[in-house]
Amino acid sequence: MSLKDQVNIERLPKHIAVIMDGNGRWAKERGKPRIFGHQSAIKSVREINEACAELGVSYLTLYAFSTENWKRPVDEVKGLMTLFGQTMRSEASTLIKNGIRLRVTGDVERMPQDTQKLLDETIERTKDGSRMVLNLALSYSGRWEITEAARRIAQEAKKGTLDPEAVTEDVFNTHLATAGMPDPELLIRTSGELRISNFLLWQLAYSELYFTDKYWPDFGKEDLYEAIINFQHRERRFGKTSEQINK
Repeated sequence: MSLKDQVNIERLPKHIAVIMDGNGRWAKERGKPRIFGHQSAIKSVREINEACAELGVSYLTLYAFSTENWKRPVDEVKGLMTLFGQTMRSEASTLIKNGIRLRVTGDVERMPQDTQKLLDETIERTKDGSRMVLNLALSYSGRWEITEAARRIAQEAKKGTLDPEAVTEDVFNTHLATAGMPDPELLIRTSGELRISNFLLWQLAYSELYFTDKYWPDFGKEDLYEAIINFQHRERRFGKTSEQINK
């Protein structure tokens, strides 16, 4: 039986988040520049995106560029910005064909105008996709998102449009950049690093974490199926006991 056949479609995570790590190290081990690793990673993005849509996953969030990544060498950052634009051009038709709607989460105003324009165009072109939402976390960090949400709440309270006493977790959720999306049930991180690196800090409160030593350019459909199967064998208690869950 193939790994795909072992996936229980009735117990799929509705939302999968991925920290796509290891592109630079993957390239370095092959004697190539870091940007080669990022270019090679597009194949894995396409493969995992299509596999999630085929299975019936509703949301896929990919951590593509963090706010901390702006500190990387200028040439690498410029190369990544160019790559994002090229990818939008080349992948838009495939997203439309597969019924996938693009969403972008992050401080995208920091990105070059031409990259922003291509992102906006792709979001518009894919807006009718109803099969799955592909959410790209670009120029994103969890602390940035929480700070922005707190700032918006403070502004509304100052204007008198929001009573501070009325601020609940649900209200806070509506002010996050991911508003309208369910929290990820499964987080996958590649490359062997065992941390969440300032990613979806609020949303990952009860996510199942799955780490693999594979670098992102080597991560394919079979690896995704393995992660989902692992997830499906876990008991998710949310603070309750096993006895309460299994009643």
